[in-house]
Amino acid sequence: MIKVLHLTAHLGGGVGKALSGLVVQAVLSGADIEHTIVTLEKQEKTQFIELIQNSGCKVIVCPTREQLNNLIESSDVVQLEWWNHPATIKALCSQPLPPMRLLVWSHVSGLYNPIIPSGLILAAQRFLFTSACSFEAREVKNLPGDVRDKIGVVSSSGGFDALPSPETKGNDMLVVGYIGSLNFAKMHPRYVEFMSKVNIPGFKVNLIGDVTNKDILEQQCIKLGTPKMLAFRGYTNDIASELASINVLAYLLNPEHYGTTENALIEAMSMGIVPIVLDNPAERLIVEDHKTGLIVSTPAEFAEAVNWLSENPKGRQKIGMQAAEFVRGRFTARNMENALNTHYKEGITFKKQRISFVDIFGRNPADWFLSCQSNAAFFYDDGNSNIELSNYSRYGLFEQSKGTVFHFHKYFPDNQRLQQWSKTLMSLK
Repeated sequence: MIKVLHLTAHLGGGVGKALSGLVVQAVLSGADIEHTIVTLEKQEKTQFIELIQNSGCKVIVCPTREQLNNLIESSDVVQLEWWNHPATIKALCSQPLPPMRLLVWSHVSGLYNPIIPSGLILAAQRFLFTSACSFEAREVKNLPGDVRDKIGVVSSSGGFDALPSPETKGNDMLVVGYIGSLNFAKMHPRYVEFMSKVNIPGFKVNLIGDVTNKDILEQQCIKLGTPKMLAFRGYTNDIASELASINVLAYLLNPEHYGTTENALIEAMSMGIVPIVLDNPAERLIVEDHKTGLIVSTPAEFAEAVNWLSENPKGRQKIGMQAAEFVRGRFTARNMENALNTHYKEGITFKKQRISFVDIFGRNPADWFLSCQSNAAFFYDDGNSNIELSNYSRYGLFEQSKGTVFHFHKYFPDNQRLQQWSKTLMSLK
């Protein structure tokens, strides 16, 4: 029996979906692997933690230092579910941790912001990306060749058991939607402009997800003369029902977004919904143009793609069926579990090692924040910042979560540098 201890900030979003899919699949496969999950903060939403607990997997929420040390000591492999969450880095750096066999599974691409610190890659015995696009990250490309030998890719997936298989329908009318976060670090900041170029009477887009930026998006629609173009459906746990109401996914993301596997995208594709995406690194590894979806670059190309899908329902259905066949064959919970099990079995052949996470991230919460910034020079030691606001990465700087300075300041309110950087950024918003 190989004992795997997962360290994660929480069990929400993509990581919750992936880990719940992993442990449920582990029960089905009967693999000789025991999973235990530690979350470092309390859960806001419980759907994934309930799935995990119902599978028989232990979940420990906010353990004491002594509990965490004991869990690490008794584990064969420690799997760090990585993104730059302040609770994660605090747990790693606030105390010396026992020796461990460290496997890191990165749930951010590292291509833009946040970066993946090269020191973390060097410290791990196995470092896994969730998308091959991460090999293009600057910090990865600069690694010595022998280090790259311990890097792999395992796509995260919660499986498709809860989603209906695609159905071949008649000449159904075009219904367009978007699923996921409406923050502009993820959704394209010019999303409304792309949508407004579609010249189809009554054209509307159903937005499935939290209502972040609803007021801004509505004002953009009014300004462009399309006040009723967006329908805000809100957050739901019943993703299948919402997806069943659309047949085209207008999944246009910020060109410098942090995502990788894009669960919302592959879930929609698994139901035969045709995606329209931009030519971004993560998306183009999932969608093949005019085979499993459409790839566009400009608002005019997007409008052309929507018109073609509207006028060619049989072609749309063919692409949708091909999309479903592709993702249901590749992004399965079984494939994910098999791949991770291979790394666990290799991992136990290594000796446990003591890792100085302070040497990777620093000793101070402000340094922890800086360690994952693509251009730490934006933030000066005196607490002032020099932020260039011209590129797409700027939107990620203003999020209240996602490892931003505001996120870190929330966790460490007494840190003067984080306090000053937050104040300075707010003045630039």
